[in-house]
Amino acid sequence: MNSHKTGKKRNWKHLLHEVIYEADTSKGKAFDILLLITIIASILLVMLESVENFDSKYHDLLNISEWIITILFSIEYIARIISVKKPLKYIFSFYGIIDLLSTIPKYISLFLAGTHALVALRALRLLRVFRILKLARYLGASNQLASAIKASKAKIAVFLFAVVIAAVIFGTIMYLVEGEENGFTNIPKSVYWCIVTLTTVGFGDIAPQTPLGQLIATIIMVLGYGIIAVPTGIVSAEYTKYSGTKNQFTDEEHQQLKSVSLNTQSCSNCMEENHQDGAEYCHKCGHELHHD
Repeated sequence: MNSHKTGKKRNWKHLLHEVIYEADTSKGKAFDILLLITIIASILLVMLESVENFDSKYHDLLNISEWIITILFSIEYIARIISVKKPLKYIFSFYGIIDLLSTIPKYISLFLAGTHALVALRALRLLRVFRILKLARYLGASNQLASAIKASKAKIAVFLFAVVIAAVIFGTIMYLVEGEENGFTNIPKSVYWCIVTLTTVGFGDIAPQTPLGQLIATIIMVLGYGIIAVPTGIVSAEYTKYSGTKNQFTDEEHQQLKSVSLNTQSCSNCMEENHQDGAEYCHKCGHELHHD
């Protein structure tokens, strides 16, 4: 009798896990598509609520709709927790934190006015579209780019430090040259102007009026174009190194790698994804994978 109940419990949890975490099954794909539509709808509701004229006419409707979606997300969040063997692993995972952050703002708004706008964080949940479209297997290039940026962090840090020093020096010079009468009321504001000009953004809220100040501004603007190219070159050089490592594989090995078909099946034990089609066990923890 007890084993029969345990079997039912496992089947119920397995079905819930399959629907929520897997996008290769018809039920899982339907759930994910419905989830994405709901996320987009919730973001649109927040955007419409920020339009004063629209909100004044339909405030109650917008508020009720947001609460309905928030409750649905809360139920989904709880379902995700109870359908895995290690709930804490999901709770503290990237998607787990995003799911929580996208759910609690509406509840917090009951105590702190205005915080409901934070539900726009639900846009981050749209990252799940990668699972639905099966794009995970094509993320190798993004991994190479991430590795290149990580390898370049020391050079980029030195570069940014040099830019900050230049901004402070030029900002101080502009403060001395232009003075308060031309809008450069203090050094921090002058440094702000220099950074804006150096990055070629140019808000135009402050502008030099003296010939010498305009000459210095011209030099800063020209330097700005060169500065933009520096971090790009640093990252590009590192990216070339990482992308060049593919040459270590033979043509036959490349064909074998391309022929490997991955799916979005999620391990109920460790939540690892991207298993090979037909795999019986998780490639990370060795737990048995369930198949239809």
